[in-house]
Amino acid sequence: MKKLASTLPNMIVSLGVITIVAASLLAWAHSVTAEPIAQAEKQTRVDAIKDVLPAFDNDPLANATEIYQLGETNAPFTVYPAYEGDKFVGAAVEGYTKNGFSGEIKIMYGFDAQGVVSGFQVLSHAETPGLGAKMNEWFRMEEGNRSVLGKDPAVVNMTVAKDGGAIDAITAATISSRAFLSALNDCFHAFETYKKDLNNE
Repeated sequence: MKKLASTLPNMIVSLGVITIVAASLLAWAHSVTAEPIAQAEKQTRVDAIKDVLPAFDNDPLANATEIYQLGETNAPFTVYPAYEGDKFVGAAVEGYTKNGFSGEIKIMYGFDAQGVVSGFQVLSHAETPGLGAKMNEWFRMEEGNRSVLGKDPAVVNMTVAKDGGAIDAITAATISSRAFLSALNDCFHAFETYKKDLNNE
């Protein structure tokens, strides 16, 4: 096969062909992986909702509501209401904070019908291993005043003890702890907004 001369038109044609082939491969890879990724994300959300809430028999994902409130970004907090029959038993709230030591932290908090924290799952973060990354375990420990479970943010000051609050920060990870509790309080406000709207229906 005769080698193409190294001229500008030939180089442009070669580059164009390579670009088209690469774009086609990327589009194909996206089409193949998009659905499994979306399904995996949905399953992660479903598992987190089941983990943080009291028993329910509805489909919280189908009844999800987005709550916009003053905060760090325009991204909404998503409320997943839980019912047993017609009885409201609580809600899972997916929230976030940008104030982690290493950036954004996404967390799912569960609240029972009275607003008491029934559970939580850290969905994503980039905190330091062995320090801030321990938040998913630390804030459920009974030792000291670490656990947020079973506490009502309307009654308990859900900030770190160093700031006058009732919760012990992760050792050597105060910034991560502040971020975790800030997200909890913001999610609680979203829960209260949802519940207020529910009571006004």
